[in-house]
Amino acid sequence: MTSGELLRIEPQELQFPFELKKQISCPIQLSNKSEYYVAFKVKTTNPKKYCVRPNAGVVIPHSSCDVVVTMQAQKEAPPDLQCKDKFLLQSVVASPGSTLKDINAEMFTKDAGNHVDECMLRVVYVPPPRPPSPVYEGTDEGDSPSASMSDDAMSKGVLEQKGSASQVEALVSRLNEEKQSTIQKNNKLEQELEMLKRQIQRRRGVPFIYLIITALIGIFLGYLLKRG
Repeated sequence: MTSGELLRIEPQELQFPFELKKQISCPIQLSNKSEYYVAFKVKTTNPKKYCVRPNAGVVIPHSSCDVVVTMQAQKEAPPDLQCKDKFLLQSVVASPGSTLKDINAEMFTKDAGNHVDECMLRVVYVPPPRPPSPVYEGTDEGDSPSASMSDDAMSKGVLEQKGSASQVEALVSRLNEEKQSTIQKNNKLEQELEMLKRQIQRRRGVPFIYLIITALIGIFLGYLLKRG
């Protein structure tokens, strides 16, 4: 059966993302496009399994009404997620100004000559939605605990990186100081070696000068003897 002439029903297939031990709800919207007050009533083949709120009511002309079907938490999953449960939504023209208290079972009895529109709604189980991606995406407010944990982890990582950078800078600075100290020591050693070389050369030069002086004296004495 499809939507009747009195009410437009959306959706006409009730889909429940099946999960064990969890209540699951599916909304139905009833729209009245006519000029009449329309009374409705919802029935199911498995009343212990589902809760319908409201299960009866009146939709005034050119308005809509929301019905929520809630499946009770299930302990076992059906084979292949197949479901044979169905819902029957009945609607009839009601008197102008009718309210919920004016609805009775006789209004939906065809034997009494009432024109009753009926729409059968099938129940379908679908796999539950996939969990969100683990990649962090920032939100303005109301971050989830996992997002907060991601923030903490990111902050910790940044602090660790800053700490590592500081350690590297300190190590480079220390190496530069050691390098400068080594250069200064090498320069000092070179200066000391140069001074030592000069001292050695001076010590070696004294006998040579002495010989020269002695030779000059000998030449001078010889010259004097020749003159005499």
